[in-house]
Amino acid sequence: MRSYKNKSRTAAALLCSIALILISGCATSPPIQEMSDARQAIAAAKEAGAEQHAAATLSQAELMLDTAENYLQRSVYWQAKRDAIGAKEKAFEALLTSREATTGQGSPAAGASP
Repeated sequence: MRSYKNKSRTAAALLCSIALILISGCATSPPIQEMSDARQAIAAAKEAGAEQHAAATLSQAELMLDTAENYLQRSVYWQAKRDAIGAKEKAFEALLTSREATTGQGSPAAGASP
């Protein structure tokens, strides 16, 4: 009876170890696409004139991308991914602000009548 309990515990421990390895393997892939998306969004915002029309928001995007790159170098991938996504969102916000400033229009919904 004692041998059966030991084998059950050993099997359970082995299964838990395998599950942890699989989970950690999935969570540790570098956020390559997210980093690329953020860089492209920042470049598009700059091209649209964000340095002039949305400098503070563009600065926030660049700071978030720098932070993401630091996390990436330290292999803290989940934080790198989070900050890269945030940088992309801020860059998109800067892009929209720049377009609104250069065209004199708000968002498409703002000009629509009810």
